[in-house]
Amino acid sequence: MKAVLKKEPAPGAILADVPVPRPGPSEVLVKVKATSICGTDHHIYIWNDWAKNRIKPPQIMGHEFAGEIVEIGPGVTSAKVGDYVSAETHVVCGHCVQCMLGEKHVCQNTRILGVDRDGAFAEYVVVPEENVWHNDPRIPPAIASIQEPLGNAIHTVLAGETRGKTMAIFGCGPIGLMAIGVAKSCGASFVAAIDINDYRLDIAKKMKADMVINSKSQDPVEALLEHTHGVGVDAVLEMSGASLVFGQMFKVVRAGGRVTLLGLPAKPVAVNFSDDVVMRGITIQGITGRRVWETWLIGRELLASGSLDLTPVVTHHLDLADYAKGMDLMTSGNCGKVILYPEGVSH
Repeated sequence: MKAVLKKEPAPGAILADVPVPRPGPSEVLVKVKATSICGTDHHIYIWNDWAKNRIKPPQIMGHEFAGEIVEIGPGVTSAKVGDYVSAETHVVCGHCVQCMLGEKHVCQNTRILGVDRDGAFAEYVVVPEENVWHNDPRIPPAIASIQEPLGNAIHTVLAGETRGKTMAIFGCGPIGLMAIGVAKSCGASFVAAIDINDYRLDIAKKMKADMVINSKSQDPVEALLEHTHGVGVDAVLEMSGASLVFGQMFKVVRAGGRVTLLGLPAKPVAVNFSDDVVMRGITIQGITGRRVWETWLIGRELLASGSLDLTPVVTHHLDLADYAKGMDLMTSGNCGKVILYPEGVSH
């Protein structure tokens, strides 16, 4: 089969012919219909410091996908050939303290598809049966393939009350853009989107952001305090990882509000905890992954109801062989979600 392979510890990847994997005990083999590029995949492709310390080539990249089960391994009980599926990409141990407490998203022994084991930038991928998510047949493969990052957006938005709340979302990458739609469909009364990229701010408007702010040309602190009459917003969702934002977000959240963090700063950042957090009664939350399977269920219902439309977030459709073009788009920032098709875009 064709697969995008991180062959060696260096920037780039190759399109290689590799054997079709075979499912082992309690595993299924999925024929990939669509797979989407994540920021993590881009980190691996450009070979940044995180990738150097985590990835052990050779390895097939990619983890977000939708496809059809074509073979099942011994011991599989509920999945069957022909099922239309995606997958939770965090393969967890099931026996650590976090797993026993129902907090699988922070399992101590997590192994990630396309990071710690071969992934989905390929014609076929093997996943554990317990990670299989049965897709609503009404959801097309391109949208079904991005339910995993949608779960991150849902987890971030719903970490606190949304109904009637005002929110500021810093960072309009794909997950930030999805968070706008989730917040609006879950009752947020006002959502501001802040970024430095006009291309992505245009998508933010399509995702029903009430205000968009390019922080290169407009001070988000001034704009949001003016809009809220000096009070600030109820919640800040930090999705950018930009260190500058950490000096802004505590100024725009109201006293008693919440700051929910998904973005990953490249370096440690300074925070004035005494004045900005403790004395103002701010709640800070760290978000990782998705709540299994809660956020998947919520995402399926939001999509099925029609209240959440992710179509504007998907901006490019490419053949799997054109993965390098997709990675270049990610580098430029002038894209939303880039979908790759192992059988070609026409399929």
